[in-house]
Amino acid sequence: MAVSYKKLFHMMIEQNMSNAQLVEQTGFSANIITRMKRDSYISLESIERICKAMQCNVDDILEFNFDGNDEVNK
Repeated sequence: MAVSYKKLFHMMIEQNMSNAQLVEQTGFSANIITRMKRDSYISLESIERICKAMQCNVDDILEFNFDGNDEVNK
């Protein structure tokens, strides 16, 4: 299972928000943005900060992609 943050980046475009603005509003490092661009996992605390800054819910900014090799699908 992999996580995708495409929804977040689309929302940022719609709200005309830059990566730097998100970093400033959330208080985390730019490394978190890099991890999200690579669809890597980030902490729940970071996700919570993003949701507060964007005034949205978790399912508005990320989604899980399941592949056939996951234990959940067996």
